[in-house]
Amino acid sequence: MSGIGITLRLLHDDERDLEQDLLAAAGRHRTEHEFHHVATDVARWSREHATRLAALGPGHGVHLSGPRAHPSPGPLATLREKASEALGRRPETGLLLLRDLRDLHLAASRSSLHWEMLAQAAQATRDRELLELVSSCHPQTLRQMRWTNTMIKVLSPQLLVSA
Repeated sequence: MSGIGITLRLLHDDERDLEQDLLAAAGRHRTEHEFHHVATDVARWSREHATRLAALGPGHGVHLSGPRAHPSPGPLATLREKASEALGRRPETGLLLLRDLRDLHLAASRSSLHWEMLAQAAQATRDRELLELVSSCHPQTLRQMRWTNTMIKVLSPQLLVSA
């Protein structure tokens, strides 16, 4: 497998993980309506990225599965939802939200670095298909990073002082 194939695999795994992490954090913070809805929305980007990377993989000698299946809601999902509602906006919940935002930001940053490496390789090899994919997907990953960073800036003062 080539270096491009290895990087495609790493990025594919990163995007799949980022989607799941965004959805899990959205579930944990249902009472933070803005966070919940935006996290759910931007998780779709990572899902689309994983799908598109899987379609490009065979051309670079790597087989990638599509995005992960969404777990069906069951008793645990209901329990998490009820716990989220019961905890509401307690200081501990705010610190958990900051931790989740930090972890999401770092995960999006890792994906962004892989997108950047692929962009450089696509330019060096004149791989138009790969460059088109990077040009389409990387800006969305950068927006995921800016969103998490903005949320951290907005929430940190209040949450850290009140904890």
